[in-house]
Order: sequence, then structure tokens, then C-alpha cells
Amino acid sequence: MPNFFGRWLRLPIIAVLVWMAFPVVASAQTKPPDFVEVRQLSLELANEIAWNALKACRRQNAQVAVAVVDRGGRTQVLLRDTLAGPHTIRVSQGKAVTALSFRIPTSQLASETREGAPASGLRSVEGVTAVAGGLVIQSRGSIVGAIGVSGAPGPAADEGCAKAGIDSVIDRLALPD
Repeated sequence: MPNFFGRWLRLPIIAVLVWMAFPVVASAQTKPPDFVEVRQLSLELANEIAWNALKACRRQNAQVAVAVVDRGGRTQVLLRDTLAGPHTIRVSQGKAVTALSFRIPTSQLASETREGAPASGLRSVEGVTAVAGGLVIQSRGSIVGAIGVSGAPGPAADEGCAKAGIDSVIDRLALPD
């Protein structure tokens, strides 16, 4: 007789254990989605960021080029002030793409890749522009693009203008869809 009750007592315990394990098995078999939704800068917002960065540099009597790239590194807006040097176009694009690629301000990359630093070899990689003036543009925790400024008197001034461009729309970058 004790053997009969022992079996009956074990059945509910086994049933509970199987029931508890089911969600783990089911979640392990869940297929990831086929498509991913991403946030993308509109042309209008990218243009506003670029213009406000250019205006910030003009207030300092600096003639610059400003590039805003989308999350894929493609140039979305490119502005060059009347007297900005011809090199500023390429440098501003390089700063924007570099900030996007490394996901950090180019001033930080410049510091981390200075001569003698363990990562100094990155400066010789084609397309890397490790000079201050490039910043990542984020919206609600997602990278949506980057901005690069070139031509102000000194890389720190370039970065200040880039920051001013982003800050001019910071409230809109934080808004939900």
C-alpha cells in the first residue's frame, strides 16, 4: 500500500515541474523577428542641426563646413560657408563618419589614439579622422547619425559648434515617435 501512495504523491510534483519548465522551453524556441525597426533622422531635422552648428560658428566669426550623416554613415546634409577652405568639406564628413563608426566624440578618439597610446595605430586606418569636431547624434538611446564640423579656429571650437547644433534640437531628439 505505501508504494501506491508514493506514486500518487509524486505525480503532482512532476506535473508542477513540467509546467514550470514549459515557458523556458517555449521561449528558447522563439524565433527572432525578421525585420528590425530603426530611428532615422529626417532631412528637415538633419538640416536644422547642420544650420544651427554653422550659425554657432558664424557667431565666433568662423567659416566652416558642416556634415550630418545618417545612421549608416551616408552624408545627409553638407553645408560649406562662403569662405570655408576647400579641405573642410572632406574633413567635416570624415569627422562625422568617424564619430559614428566609433560611437564616441572624435575628441575622445583623438585622445585615445595619441602618439604612444595602445590604439595609436587607428590613426593610420583609411577614413579615420581622429580630430575633435565630430559628435554622435542620439535619440532616446539610439544612435541616429553624427555631425562633423571643420574650419573653426581649433578642433575644440569645431566640437563646440557641433554640440550647439545638436543642443538646438535636443528636446525633439528626446520625443517619442
